[in-house]
Amino acid sequence: MTELNTRVPPAAGPSAARRRAMRFSVDGWDPSYGASLELDGELEESRATIDADMEVPADRWRALDPDETELLPDALLFVDGVRRIEARVWIDDDVEPGGAEAALCASYAAGVVCCCKAGAHLVVAEPRRGLFAVAAHARDITTRAGDYRICPVPRRRADVPAMTALTQKLQDKLAEVEKIAAAKARSPIDVGPVPGDHPADSDRDLLVIDGPLRGRENLPRALGYIKSHHKTYLPPELNALVGKLTPGQRTPAFHMVNISRTGTAWERRSWYLRLPSPPGAPWAGIVRLECAADLPVSEVTRLAGLSQRCLGRFASAPYKDSRAPQNLYPIAGLERELRRRLGDPRLLYRALREAAGSDT
Repeated sequence: MTELNTRVPPAAGPSAARRRAMRFSVDGWDPSYGASLELDGELEESRATIDADMEVPADRWRALDPDETELLPDALLFVDGVRRIEARVWIDDDVEPGGAEAALCASYAAGVVCCCKAGAHLVVAEPRRGLFAVAAHARDITTRAGDYRICPVPRRRADVPAMTALTQKLQDKLAEVEKIAAAKARSPIDVGPVPGDHPADSDRDLLVIDGPLRGRENLPRALGYIKSHHKTYLPPELNALVGKLTPGQRTPAFHMVNISRTGTAWERRSWYLRLPSPPGAPWAGIVRLECAADLPVSEVTRLAGLSQRCLGRFASAPYKDSRAPQNLYPIAGLERELRRRLGDPRLLYRALREAAGSDT
């Protein structure tokens, strides 16, 4: 009996060889968070003006290794905030019968985790609740689960959706609380109970803010930590270096000046750093750091060197965090604790319904 050969013979020709040799990688981030790097078709080119000669002349840009001789800080302070919309509400118009204005009831919080020789511990937590409303007659909402303090929102332009104006105000209030939390973390009076080994001298710490510095440039020894990338800041010939960095390496620092379409301006000193991560996409493990624009170059390079030596040891692993390695362990832990302190969203929603006089 003749045996039937079911093996499919390999295709011949150079095109088949190319198909077999194809290599690809998968973005490690949970798709629900977007992507660590947006697709080329969606990546927006920044309007910022770049001075790439600040640390190293642009024609000599190269990957920079960490300086192992730099004295490390006594403590790393990680700052982050969370927000949650509890309910969308309507505030009755006190002038026009049957009219109503949209508003938001939201909880938000900011906090600081200190990582020092005493270990990782929470030093500040600042929870808030707010009613974000345009209506001039809006007042605080009191419920059995907490009070929502009025946060007035200016009347928006006709081309700005109502929900956009409300959520932007919520984001602004969160940024304010993050700034308050960062300042308190460096005040012995304001911090909560801390281990005995917690450093008493705050002059030798480093503050790492999750997100851009935006409005917090005056905080001393502060870095903005940007996990995902939606804009290109460097020209193509320099941007190519970012994808070639190995873990622990960074680009030279550069100066950015941006003038928005509304005429507002901001300045930063910035650099890219690759965190420890498995081989994958060209920008896997890439983060962007920024510091205040008025710092001398020597201080910028010192801070950049500290970011290389300090942040890599907190990089998360894919099996523990869906935004690994950029979502650093202290930041992930702080987010979880702050969300816990916001309370049960179902309880808060029911309390709002009761306060509104609902019978359901």
